[in-house]
Order: sequence, then structure tokens, then C-alpha cells
Amino acid sequence: MLIRNETTADIPAISRLVTEAMLLLPQSTGTEARIVEMLRAEHALALSLVAEEQGEVIGYLAASAAWIGTQGGWGLIGPLAVLPSRHRQGIGTALMAEAVRRLRTTSRGAALVGDPAYYGRFGFRSFPGLSVAGCPPEVVQALPFDDIEPRGELLHHPAFGLE
Repeated sequence: MLIRNETTADIPAISRLVTEAMLLLPQSTGTEARIVEMLRAEHALALSLVAEEQGEVIGYLAASAAWIGTQGGWGLIGPLAVLPSRHRQGIGTALMAEAVRRLRTTSRGAALVGDPAYYGRFGFRSFPGLSVAGCPPEVVQALPFDDIEPRGELLHHPAFGLE
């Protein structure tokens, strides 16, 4: 398996993969592929990684710039998607490890909204005062790359539909 930056040729496969993978989640809105398309169109993707095996895109991870309260410089991870037929094979783990490695060189930390049991393995955790309107506090998580505890609302790019 190869983890690499997306290419233009990957875009249709990424859209299909993100849609197929996200439909399995109860919180899916069905707009996740469109979010990625909007981030790409607005040059807002800090990372756009694919996992490829034998020429097939089997996983995808996006990261975009975010703010926590008045702190800029955060990398927001999402979506992370793996073909449903390839779940539990380490693809998501490999994408997350590479994303965190790359974000450490450009960001003050990484943040996301997701399952604490899954993302806790990578060092993500919730913090008192870290929030996203309408989300349970335990799913709003961060991984600071310094000793400063994140406080405030996690502010996404407008493509996510959150202001």
C-alpha cells in the first residue's frame, strides 16, 4: 500500500469512495464528497492523501485549516474514509499516521470530530471548553503539538456548513 498526495486522476475515485464509506455512518449527511470538492475548489485542502494499492484508491484523508477559539494554525482532519470492503486492514491507521506526521511540520495541532475510541489511539482527546455547536463534547477532539491546551469553538472551513 502506498500513501501519497492525490492527483487529478484520483478525484472521481475519491468522490465515490468518500460517499460509499460515509453512508455507513449514522451521522452521514451524504454531502461529504461535496465538502471535499468545495475544499479542493477553494484551495483549502492542507492535505489530500490517498491510500493506493495496485492502482486502486482504497482510502482517503483530507485536512484543512481550522481555528480553535482565537488560535489559528490547527489542521482539521476529515473526512477519513476507507472502502467498506477494506475496513480493519490498517488503511485508516496508515492514513492517520501520515497525516499527523505531516501536520506536525505545519500546524500547532490537529483537530477532528469523531469516535473517541478510534481517534484516541492516535493521541486525540476531548478538552474542557473545546466545542463544536450541536456536537457532543466527547466527539470534538484535538491533538496539540505543544503544551497549550485548546480552548474555544473548533471553527471549520465554510464548506463544512459550520460557521
